[in-house]
Amino acid sequence: MKFGVDSFIWAESFGEKDLWIIPKAKELGFEVIDFAISNPYTFPTESVKKAIKEVGIECVCTTTLTTATNPISPDPSIREAAVDAMKKCVDICNTLGSDILGGVNYAAWGYLTKKPRTEEEWQWGVANMRKVAEYAKSTGNVAICVECVNRFETHFLNIAEDAVKFCKDVGLDNVKVHLDCFHMIREEKSFTKAVETCGRQYLGYIHVNENDRGIPGTGLVPFKEFFQAVNSVGYDGPLVIESFDPSFEELSGNCAIWRKFADTGEELAVEGLKNLKKIAASL
Repeated sequence: MKFGVDSFIWAESFGEKDLWIIPKAKELGFEVIDFAISNPYTFPTESVKKAIKEVGIECVCTTTLTTATNPISPDPSIREAAVDAMKKCVDICNTLGSDILGGVNYAAWGYLTKKPRTEEEWQWGVANMRKVAEYAKSTGNVAICVECVNRFETHFLNIAEDAVKFCKDVGLDNVKVHLDCFHMIREEKSFTKAVETCGRQYLGYIHVNENDRGIPGTGLVPFKEFFQAVNSVGYDGPLVIESFDPSFEELSGNCAIWRKFADTGEELAVEGLKNLKKIAASL
């Protein structure tokens, strides 16, 4: 199993000042770094490309769309802006050599209508994702992996079953599912069934987070069961720890983290890596 770490562990919005994170991730024993792209128009792509080449570490990318770049907005100009932002993220992936673009990339993160998703929203989401996926196919080999997240963060995709349906409706083989244990434990009936629902065809990316966003391996997530299921479907991509430094005010507020689970994000990641490697070795 190939374990990675998210740039959110150290930086709320990755910029030039955060390039030191890249060698640090490798020094700590991670094989992959996930760049959380908060703004594709200001992301330091060329500097990152140079650094990952010098360090010799694999990378993937994730992003979270905003109310100004919302593919399921009733406003057609906002939907158009969403497609443009996603295409820019694809460009970044192509430049960095990342074959994954995960995250909440099908709707604005935190966008809630206080109603179940509508058929109109579904059609907007499918049509706009198809545009992005077609662009990704024509420019490289990036897989767009849609992250099903919990009901408090979206009303659009909460479970693997819906995410697979979304992929099928988009109809292109480079649209896959991004699973995250933090969200799964709130929404899925079974970790194994969620993985099997995706299968090798649709399981594209994984975040290995604890149920409280604390140190992986110290909470309720059944990582052994999950890893067995992941292995059984033949997933061979990265498993990435995503959490946040306790000093981050905006991210902690947005994600409702009100208590410390480690003194630093780095400590959380390092201890989590130890735990997850131990579990993986016991399979």
